[in-house]
Amino acid sequence: MNDESSTYDPSQFDRPSVTVDVVIFTLREKTLHVLLIRRGAWPFAGQWAIPGGFVRMDESLEDAARRELREETGVDEGRLEQLRSFGDVGRDPRMRIITVAYTALISSEQVTLEASTDAADAKWFALDEIPKPLAFDHDVILNVASSRLRERLQNSNIAQGLLPERFTLTQMQEVYEALLGRAVDKRNFRKWVASLGIVSEAEGRSTGRHRPAQLFQFNEAAASNRGFLWASRSRSKGAGDPEGPDPEEED
Repeated sequence: MNDESSTYDPSQFDRPSVTVDVVIFTLREKTLHVLLIRRGAWPFAGQWAIPGGFVRMDESLEDAARRELREETGVDEGRLEQLRSFGDVGRDPRMRIITVAYTALISSEQVTLEASTDAADAKWFALDEIPKPLAFDHDVILNVASSRLRERLQNSNIAQGLLPERFTLTQMQEVYEALLGRAVDKRNFRKWVASLGIVSEAEGRSTGRHRPAQLFQFNEAAASNRGFLWASRSRSKGAGDPEGPDPEEED
């Protein structure tokens, strides 16, 4: 077998650059928010964008995404999932650039915002208050990420990424309501959570302005996909069924 490595010439092929963009979601004031950065340099200087950057030669795509997450939020660990690639010609005026988008879910209690070197500012925005247009094709990326997030509520424990390690059932319900985009019945929700066996009581009680409430934490059952089908059940169950949410009745 001939060894052609010595005659292979990579300069014969175009070499597009690769970036990662990280759509970072959190829950603030009972509303789903996304982190945006205001670009400080050309192109799109002054416009808001999804955090991202070029992939270094010595790192994987996921390592690059985690680096961006850490640089923008101070979070080393978070629920990070690859969304898809975006490679339309002309999406970036600098050169031919293909980006691989990720989503990250973090609890707002973990976050310390710090704009990176090429950003003038970093800020959380509610999804219905996104400044338009975003830089590059980031409007498209954000729309895909938001839709995928709500789809994932049907078949995975996606809500866990938006909650602190210990939480109240009210906080858990607020996450589901934010992802579903509507209110659900408190009693139905708690019956549903109890039937899944995914949380257990944790030490301590909540503090703050309201009456102290029991804290909970996810247990090993939460690692499986079993039972996280609230949205799909709601299409086949009656609104008052304990296995499906009731958007009309509130406690």
